[in-house]
Amino acid sequence: MPPPWSNERASDKDRSNLAVNPQGPPFLEMRGIVKRFPGVLANNGVTLAVGHGEIHALLGENGAGKSTLMQILYGFHQRDAGDILIEGRPARIESPKQAIALGIGMVHQEFMLVHSMTVVENAVLGLNLSIRRLLDLKRAAAALQALSDRHGLAVDPHAVVGHLPVGAQQRVEIIKLLYRDVRLLILDEPTAVLTPQEKDGLFAVLRRLARDGRSVVIVTHKLHEIMEVADRVTVMRDGRVAASVRTSETSPRGLARLMVGRDVALRADKQAVARGPAVLRVENLAARDAAGETRLHGLSLDLHAGEILGIAGVDGNGQAQLAQALMQLCPVTSGRVWIGGQDVTRLSPAGRRAAGMAYVPADRRHVGSVAELSMIDNAALGTQARRARAGGLIRDEGADRGFAKALAARFSVRAAHLGQPAGTLSGGNLQKLVLGREMMREPAILIVEQPTRGLDAGAVEAVWGELLAARAGGMAVLLISADLEEILNLADRIAVMSGGRIAGTLPAAHASAERLGLMMAGAPAPDAQPLAAVEASA
Repeated sequence: MPPPWSNERASDKDRSNLAVNPQGPPFLEMRGIVKRFPGVLANNGVTLAVGHGEIHALLGENGAGKSTLMQILYGFHQRDAGDILIEGRPARIESPKQAIALGIGMVHQEFMLVHSMTVVENAVLGLNLSIRRLLDLKRAAAALQALSDRHGLAVDPHAVVGHLPVGAQQRVEIIKLLYRDVRLLILDEPTAVLTPQEKDGLFAVLRRLARDGRSVVIVTHKLHEIMEVADRVTVMRDGRVAASVRTSETSPRGLARLMVGRDVALRADKQAVARGPAVLRVENLAARDAAGETRLHGLSLDLHAGEILGIAGVDGNGQAQLAQALMQLCPVTSGRVWIGGQDVTRLSPAGRRAAGMAYVPADRRHVGSVAELSMIDNAALGTQARRARAGGLIRDEGADRGFAKALAARFSVRAAHLGQPAGTLSGGNLQKLVLGREMMREPAILIVEQPTRGLDAGAVEAVWGELLAARAGGMAVLLISADLEEILNLADRIAVMSGGRIAGTLPAAHASAERLGLMMAGAPAPDAQPLAAVEASA
């Protein structure tokens, strides 16, 4: 048996034998599923089949209906029409509890774990057990260890979840479901916060689960990962199934075409741009998080006009605090910040925005937008005074509506109408709304966190194009992303953060996903340089 973290690959012959049991029905069938929300037909007669031992990818543009379909399967929503069959038998699923009882579990992009508890305590939490069984953690830990060994999960049942890296926390979510004897696992954007090495480990786990006869549905936008791990892929468009194909019979470009109905550029067209002077300078910045823990330790960097500086790293290594400290949104304990030669260290967030800085936070729903306000109001936030009348005393609602309409068209924000509350938009469409609002301010400096997380290939192409156009126009972009493909496509220089510090910096031309992944995991890259050295050579 290969070690748990080997990058094993099933051969095409092996994988073809995993997909469907010809002697019986597939594990899951969803037939003619219909789901309506006010003003939206989210699912329009969707049919999906997932075989025993099959890894099945679900792909589609933002708003195509794939998340709604999985939420119906997991009991978050009830279908308006259609049938669900589990191993050929009709199933009624009205809650996640019923879904789990039928052998269906879901690993959400944001993990549902109690960080102060151990792995075994998280695993038994919520189970309908007697007091005697619930307190028998030794027996539960032994069962978890057996599952971990069998499937190569490398999970310590006695570890405190909050002390585990994000990749290990994801495996805890998987082992929780296996402990409940789940036969079909739904994973929502499972590699969004993983290093390349952790991604390889996850895929090895999924292949083992498939060989054990369990089924896996991956909801993702990453076409190359679909080709690497999935047996089949179902593509959704506008609430319908556009196609269902074997990965051995298609390509990333073919999948993108099925998803958006046109050819999509899967790599950024980055042209050479003459770099301008430094417009942002940070010196020995230290900052704490909301809990009072120091998360930045004497960080320094320069950002120039006409360049994209990529900040790579596993989530939780200070990237969020860097963005927040630059916008004066978290407690800064030391250090100085200059914008265009002006010392802005003591300026408020509004003062820094007035000095030419814009910010797209990773949490668009709770930080970057006001969920209860309309798309028009959210698009206007921070710039409404530009379009006001009577010396800024009277809001020009017509101008604000026109601005929101132009933003929605330029960034392809899909909504029933411009008056729709921002909180009701899909995650991807809300991201595009917030990104568009900040970019259309035409700032000198754009700080953007995870700009394409959760976006489909067509939307990614558009966002990348906008960021590169801003760079070509002289804007300085600080790009914080957990997606190494995105960093490698867009950045001119790449700095890797680990433990609240910059572990090293590489010119993008000398970087690779493997090299960056090692640096993200704490291993030094042989040719990485201190930031100052890369600055001097750039």
